[in-house]
Amino acid sequence: MIKDIIKSERPRERLLEVGEKSLSNEELLSIILKTGTKNISVKDLSRKILNEIKDISNLKDITYNKLIKIKGIGTVKAIEILASLELGRRVYYRNVKQKVKLNNTTLVFEQFKNLFINETQENFYALYLNTKTELISYKLLFKGTINTSVVHPREIFKYAFLESASSIIVIHNHPSNNTTPSKEDIELTNKLFEIGNIMAIPVIDHIIIGIDNYYSFYENMHKN
Repeated sequence: MIKDIIKSERPRERLLEVGEKSLSNEELLSIILKTGTKNISVKDLSRKILNEIKDISNLKDITYNKLIKIKGIGTVKAIEILASLELGRRVYYRNVKQKVKLNNTTLVFEQFKNLFINETQENFYALYLNTKTELISYKLLFKGTINTSVVHPREIFKYAFLESASSIIVIHNHPSNNTTPSKEDIELTNKLFEIGNIMAIPVIDHIIIGIDNYYSFYENMHKN
């Protein structure tokens, strides 16, 4: 047990003494978990998780269901791990600034591509802009395969009214990195463009984002 380890070698004390960068993966995970179980020390429990995922980079893909299958991990510990991972993602990836002027597709791609790092599902965001095409806010509205039965225009335009947006850009990712629009992508885009014109809140672009490239419906409609 942790209490049986000399104080200077305990993970929390070592972090204070040598800094978080000097701690092993096992020690960092032990700090997050806080305690073990009646029969498993927190260090052994951390080691079990690391052995289960094989490589620390695979921790990003861990799910609640996978975690609770590990002996010693219950609901509370699974939630603590998932919350820590999500907080880390937000700190490092979600650094889009409000009021940034989004007046070209390359800028939109550069500003928002980090939202999709390591995502294995499609994520659909709406970006709400003011009259100067400056970002007011952005919202994740849907996860999973994108199609007209899943993406509800009423949700997109509801937030547009709440934010007093003048226009909208919608973006979603293709985890395969193939940004060629599907039939469903095209149908959805046409539908959103049409509704935007009726509502007088135009959807000015739909951008499909890959790992290192993108497809813009606006750009492709305005090619020479």
